[in-house]
Amino acid sequence: MADRPMRTDPDAARPGRGLARRELVGALAAGAAVAASAAQAVAAPAVAAPVVAAPAAQLTTDEFRLPWSEPGVEIYVRNKRPAGTERFPGDRILLYVHGSTYPSSTAFDLPLGGMSAMDYLAGLGFDVYCVDLPGYGLSGRPAAMDAPPADNPPLMRTPDAAKVVGQVVDFIRKRRNVEKIDLMGWSWGTSTMGLYTSTHNDAVNRLVLYAPQWLARTPGLIGGGGTVGAYRTVSRDSARARWLTGVPEDKKADLIPAGWFDQWADATFATDPVGAKRSPPVLRAPNGTVADKDAYWAAGKPLYDPGEIRVPVLIIHAEWDADLPSYQAQEYFTKLTHAPYKRFVELGEGTHTVMMEKNRMQFLHAVGAFLTEADPQALN
Repeated sequence: MADRPMRTDPDAARPGRGLARRELVGALAAGAAVAASAAQAVAAPAVAAPVVAAPAAQLTTDEFRLPWSEPGVEIYVRNKRPAGTERFPGDRILLYVHGSTYPSSTAFDLPLGGMSAMDYLAGLGFDVYCVDLPGYGLSGRPAAMDAPPADNPPLMRTPDAAKVVGQVVDFIRKRRNVEKIDLMGWSWGTSTMGLYTSTHNDAVNRLVLYAPQWLARTPGLIGGGGTVGAYRTVSRDSARARWLTGVPEDKKADLIPAGWFDQWADATFATDPVGAKRSPPVLRAPNGTVADKDAYWAAGKPLYDPGEIRVPVLIIHAEWDADLPSYQAQEYFTKLTHAPYKRFVELGEGTHTVMMEKNRMQFLHAVGAFLTEADPQALN
């Protein structure tokens, strides 16, 4: 039984998870989400997303824990889909993975204003999954994260993350009996998904890259250089400062709607009970991404070749992204030389975290339109 993905009781899975789960269920039951009709989207997959609302209360949520290579450390996977639907074509199944520091579960499925990004896409008729990589969020923490950072090498390098993604993709494909699914990555998650897709095109339908990582000409916002330990710690104040870096002073006050930063920070920092006991509280994050930045992206050496990606690609980015500036997304776009078709969307008045800001619906509409449209080449 140890090698089988197991559905678990989410309230018993982790300390503090019961409260988070009840809050999520309460938000969903409120029916405040605005998304498209799931039934229409499944019935007419070639048509762009309809605008009829589908309340989030009509969605079903499942949670899974898959075994990882380190005994006792499990991979957390969440699934949302239209209630009562168990069969989906591959082009209506999406897996999302997070970036360098923060997990998927508290960003992609954060019910801002009563609706998460995951709710929105499930409301379009998608079978939506997100994964927290080991060392992040609701997944298990490797033993090295309980030792001083300097005692062990950087955890969760990009090839390690891509291997986890491959395990989850295979789990989903088997569960739904499909050959291909859609993938979406944010920030470092674009490197994870890009690397995986470049070697597994046969398992991918379409690819969404939100703020892609590429060769850096300017210093990044996440530290590096010198000796890089197994993990790093992040404070709540530093998280907010990083979020707002690059935003014009006169635009900072209304960029993040009232309460949204605290809602995200409360949920995110609560996933690390060890870090929460420190004063002030911190979030621990694996440093594999920092090691890869120093060895590859900041050194002018690509970690993989985007030219090996042979599926349709959407790059979506925001103008005030100081983590991975526009020039990286633009240069990455030119490297997608074998994608059947590709698209670049630059959103105004947004940062690296535009998915959780005032212009989030522009972001979600662009992603939904790309994933639900008919193949534009088939119309020629």
